Amino acid sequence: MSKTSESLCLYGIKACDTMKKARTWLDEQGVTYAFHDYKVAGIDRARLQHWCAEHGWQTVLNRAGTTFRKLDEAQKSDLDEARAIELMLAQPSMIKRPVLDLGDKTLVGFKPELYAAALN
Repeated sequence: MSKTSESLCLYGIKACDTMKKARTWLDEQGVTYAFHDYKVAGIDRARLQHWCAEHGWQTVLNRAGTTFRKLDEAQKSDLDEARAIELMLAQPSMIKRPVLDLGDKTLVGFKPELYAAALN
């Protein structure tokens, strides 16, 4: 891989299986990156808003996860970007993971072929 920049940051939750796959893949490729566990360190509103602007809040919000599914129907209905951001700020485990910040763009989710294309 040609992109081994200190500016790369992988956002997610340490115990997540998809996170483990992404970290293993990056390590195997020799890619240097920082890891930000947003369950421990939280996430700032500006960064979350940027991700939503780049990918759409529907992509960033993890509706398949346990945390989202446990919400009551009133919290899940009539979602818009502002409400989705508030939910994700309150409970960062609702953010789809991983998010790989490449500096000039981000990738949401883990697909080895997309990581390979972005890092070459």
